[in-house]
Amino acid sequence: DVAVVFTDSVDGVRGFLVESGTQGFTQKFEGRRGSLRAGDVGELIFEDCEIPAENVLPGAIGLKAPFSCLNQARYAIAWGSIGVAMDCYETALSYTKEREQFGSPIAAFQLVQESLVTMLIEITKAQLLAYRLGRLMDAGTARPAQLSMVKKNNVKVARDCARISRDLLGANGTSLEYSPIRHLANTES
Repeated sequence: DVAVVFTDSVDGVRGFLVESGTQGFTQKFEGRRGSLRAGDVGELIFEDCEIPAENVLPGAIGLKAPFSCLNQARYAIAWGSIGVAMDCYETALSYTKEREQFGSPIAAFQLVQESLVTMLIEITKAQLLAYRLGRLMDAGTARPAQLSMVKKNNVKVARDCARISRDLLGANGTSLEYSPIRHLANTES
């Protein structure tokens, strides 16, 4: 219902709240997507659009405000990626304990165990990075480069866990009945 928009103005870059239904403002959503399907993705179109003064974000002048938003988003993505990786790990663990091959659950085989342990090690390291970054943010000493690096690392961990999990599920790894293929498509995006 509301878009937060940063754009150039006579005062420099400013932040605005643009409400749906504002004259001259339209939204065009991309409906058929293979990933990022949980949220609306598309474009915002402005044609002779006037925003009332009360919709100007106070103090949001210059690039500091949008970069601050991006930094908070990077931190959230760092943690969200851990959730993705954990879901992929838990899905693979459960599946490999139930799926039998040659009379035993495939989780009993060393190559499967090695894949599961690799996922768990990487998830644990990602958790520690995000936790430490949170402490730095609490202290006001986190730097934008640190936020970017932790986000990059943790998204890679999520993507790798999704791939490993998809592989461990065999042909079921491509089924939408299981989460890893959805997670893989989203992390690739």
